[in-house]
Amino acid sequence: MCESMEAYKTWVRRNKDYVHSLESLSNGLTWLLPERFSTSEIGPEAVTAILGIVTAINEHIIDTTPSERHPGSADPLSFPYGLCISALKDLETLVEVVAEQYYGDKKWNFIAATEAIKVIVRLALFRNSGYKMLLHGGETPNVEKSSDDTGSQHRIGGFPRPGGHHHGAGLLQNNHGSNPWTIERRALSALSRFGESARMVSDPVWFQRIQQQHAIMAPPTSVIKRPTLSMILSEKGVNGALFVLGEILFITRPLIYVLFIRRYGIRSWIPWFLSLGVDFIGYGFLSHVTKSRMVEREQWFHLSASEKDEVKRRKLLWALYLMREPFFSKYTRQKLASTESLLEPVPLIGTLTSKLVELIIGAQTRYTYMSGS
Repeated sequence: MCESMEAYKTWVRRNKDYVHSLESLSNGLTWLLPERFSTSEIGPEAVTAILGIVTAINEHIIDTTPSERHPGSADPLSFPYGLCISALKDLETLVEVVAEQYYGDKKWNFIAATEAIKVIVRLALFRNSGYKMLLHGGETPNVEKSSDDTGSQHRIGGFPRPGGHHHGAGLLQNNHGSNPWTIERRALSALSRFGESARMVSDPVWFQRIQQQHAIMAPPTSVIKRPTLSMILSEKGVNGALFVLGEILFITRPLIYVLFIRRYGIRSWIPWFLSLGVDFIGYGFLSHVTKSRMVEREQWFHLSASEKDEVKRRKLLWALYLMREPFFSKYTRQKLASTESLLEPVPLIGTLTSKLVELIIGAQTRYTYMSGS
């Protein structure tokens, strides 16, 4: 079993472009499955969930490919949080469909349970990653890319990593303090090592002395220490607390939304406005600690390029509020209907528009498609 899994990993890593193309094609075709948004869509959703989980596993295999410089390297987080979150998101739609067919309005209990599990996993990831911003809800690792391995460890989500200093070029020198670039130096180094090896065999005391010298001259192993909550609060003060609170609001917002839908119903404005308010407050906290001029320089949170892209992505997700009830029924649906009737006489474009509106309306009926979680 283990050999088969290793063989599969090797095949995926060698053919990642082909795997990506095949996954994109299969995921696109799932939207054309018959009865995709009908009352008996358990089969199509099961196929979609399985394809999504397989895609997540393949992405995890590709992302954990050992590098040439560190052939034995692995994900710094022992637990595959990203893979777990992706699998939960793919299963959530299937859970919703099955629960709706067999339990009706009680489906919100099952959706709330799924969202609660996702919150627990994301909070664990948030803590174990050193309170770094979650990218794509935790599906993408928040790791800075740098040509220098040590330099890439200097900052975590705007928080400097302790012990982030690195040694100079002395690490490239041999025991004699010279860089073995030339043939002569390589030969001298080989002769020296041969002499040391011969003396180690004949003189145990010399062997112990050489071991002690190597232990002293060996570079210290860098221990990666992730920032703790107390470290962030002590270094960043109130702004550190606002950053952490903003991320927690982003993580828990879907669960809050579902719980209030379960309490007041999908047609109530209370869950809609409450969810929007949580999003605005969380973004306000993040904007304050990263852009406010009133924040002291040492307490700024400097976002990396991937984190800035994540902030933009979160703002784009606000467009989903146009597709959520009750806003969709009162406003968006009428606009879609008027657009469809306007373009219907146009050949081809009218047909495509009608199909697109049908897909949008069908997807809108599913919480998991419009949750943004």
